[in-house]
Amino acid sequence: MIRQSLTVDLGPRSYPIDFGNGLMDHIGQRLQSLGLRGQTAVVTNETIAPLFFARVENSLRQSGYSVLPIVLPDGEIHKNQATLQIIYDRLLEQRMERSTILLALGGGVVGDMTGYAAATFLRGVDFVQIPTTLLAQVDSSVGGKTGINHPLGKNLIGAFYQPRLVVCDLETLTTLPKREFIAGMAEVIKYGLIRDRAFFSFLQDNLDAITHLEPDPILKMLHTCCAIKGEIVSADEHESGQRALLNFGHTFGHAIEALTGYDQWLHGEAVGMGMAMAAELSHRLGWLTAAERDISVSLLQKTGLPTKAPTIETNLFQEAFSRDKKVEGGRPRFILLKGIGHAVITKDVPQQLLDDVIRDHAAS
Repeated sequence: MIRQSLTVDLGPRSYPIDFGNGLMDHIGQRLQSLGLRGQTAVVTNETIAPLFFARVENSLRQSGYSVLPIVLPDGEIHKNQATLQIIYDRLLEQRMERSTILLALGGGVVGDMTGYAAATFLRGVDFVQIPTTLLAQVDSSVGGKTGINHPLGKNLIGAFYQPRLVVCDLETLTTLPKREFIAGMAEVIKYGLIRDRAFFSFLQDNLDAITHLEPDPILKMLHTCCAIKGEIVSADEHESGQRALLNFGHTFGHAIEALTGYDQWLHGEAVGMGMAMAAELSHRLGWLTAAERDISVSLLQKTGLPTKAPTIETNLFQEAFSRDKKVEGGRPRFILLKGIGHAVITKDVPQQLLDDVIRDHAAS
């Protein structure tokens, strides 16, 4: 059952994040403990449904909930309006009501789309996150960012809408393909780089144990990441200030994803690459020492994340930056480092320096 739990403090909209093994088998009881009543719809995808849907459905039915399955195609390429429409269609066909609870059973794509559907269906219904990937457990399931992609950019259409509960079942990580786990580690490393040097050192010292899914290091890792994100979200829910620090590596990463059609790089891979580029840019600005840059990039490489970008023309990067949702006054904002554990937000990046970093990190 629950080994640890923490709370994202948002006043009356606060919610718990539970960590443990086998939590899916008790999800019905957990919803009851939070006073959630109504029909349930479980949104998942073609990959996750055969692995976990039956367990979630069984628990819900045993606790007296009706269950509507909604199975989506898998992949970032499907995080769009057409797939979102599938959710709406199923809910409307079954005449689901405002008491409906949507459960997102899957990775970041499922979680983002389910959250956006919950925010907009009948002007807002409750939803619960059951993230099944490392990336979703440490990042996208927490904080209430929901939405879909547009051909011109990632996550440009969406809403801030908080879940009622996040359930991180450690068992799901045992079924995760190696590439997906490695991609998730990008977001894990991010927290150390932007906020917590001691956590960065923990990752350096325990990387082998983490990659072998040893329970105690995994639990500490998940709890620390969610605690950092929860603290930042509690202080800045709608990203008017310090929450933007969570986008370290994402300005570059989102550009890579958009310019490669969302079907070549996993989100975490693109973010890992983006962090390597951001570390280099931080160094060239004189904010990050060569040694700090090197150990940052080294941990990314040891994890198995890419640190060479695909071949993309510099001007295309600039066009992608201009469409990024973090643009302010027509200029992209970058999250950069002034030391490991200390991130800052800036628009003051010389164009030539930025072009040089993009050129030097493009694969030949």
